[in-house]
Amino acid sequence: MTEQDRDGVADVSTGESKETPEGAAAAADGKSTERTGGEPAEETVPEPAIPELVIISGMSGAGRSTAAKCLEDLGWFVVDNLPPALIPTMVELGARSQGNVARIAVVVDVRGRRFFDNLRESLADLDAKQVTRRIVFLESSDEALVRRFESVRRPHPLQGDGRIVDGIEAERDLLRELRGDADLVIDTSSLNVHELRAKMDAQFAGDEEPELRATVMSFGYKYGLPVDADLVVDCRFLPNPHWVPELRPFTGLNEEVSGYVFNQPGAKEFLDRYTELLELIAGGYRREGKRYVTVAVGCTGGKHRSVAMSEKLGARLAAEGIETVVVHRDLGRE
Repeated sequence: MTEQDRDGVADVSTGESKETPEGAAAAADGKSTERTGGEPAEETVPEPAIPELVIISGMSGAGRSTAAKCLEDLGWFVVDNLPPALIPTMVELGARSQGNVARIAVVVDVRGRRFFDNLRESLADLDAKQVTRRIVFLESSDEALVRRFESVRRPHPLQGDGRIVDGIEAERDLLRELRGDADLVIDTSSLNVHELRAKMDAQFAGDEEPELRATVMSFGYKYGLPVDADLVVDCRFLPNPHWVPELRPFTGLNEEVSGYVFNQPGAKEFLDRYTELLELIAGGYRREGKRYVTVAVGCTGGKHRSVAMSEKLGARLAAEGIETVVVHRDLGRE
């Protein structure tokens, strides 16, 4: 009778582990041996999936952060201001994630003079490992960059004791070679934030329309408006179940309370028309690059009407293909 050991096959009679050539070969190949009926069984370890890589670079002030946030909203794992020498290490860590990190975006900028030496070495290493990579370069005119730096009252990272234009000129010279190697160059001189996001979506969102995620939140006006609400819905035009003694102890999650609310004149029509309005707004949000929206539905105490309406509204949005979460902020506060 034998017992498998990680180094080979254990000799049960002596209690000592002896490595066999077959066990050593299996360990080297990532395979395990197991005696079943005298024949070794092989188990193949799958090769780690290499993540897709996008390197975002370009002129300071040209929109690198906006481009990175766009990819993050599209599901990419984004690392900002990563030294170029560490890019292969980041890809290797992503490969070890067992598919959890399938797409990595790295933002790099020119802060040190060894920038290009390190970047060339990293790119050569990635090519040797057959990593699918793209370089996105954000460009902008000198006039636009000066205007942006002056508007935020910050110096250019390379201007030193000189002027902003001196820093821009130095950076442009350092980035000239990288710009020539870029797979995608985006000139943001005349683009606003939404237009830049639209260009990134067009390149990286695929054929699918960018996803919109909604949070439908019930609340009570007596506890204050939610500070993160994009849209506010007021349900206080409906009769309050609080004044119905048999319904007062329950909440809008109760079927009887919900039935009472939606049997009131105007309740169903309001739900239908507001759902249509949100569908219209959702299309505009997608075009403008907005990925998250919070709809706050309020009544007096946040217990009956707003809860019932939030549940129905959330279900309607989910049925329209919008990823929706329903939250009841003030439920249970009374």
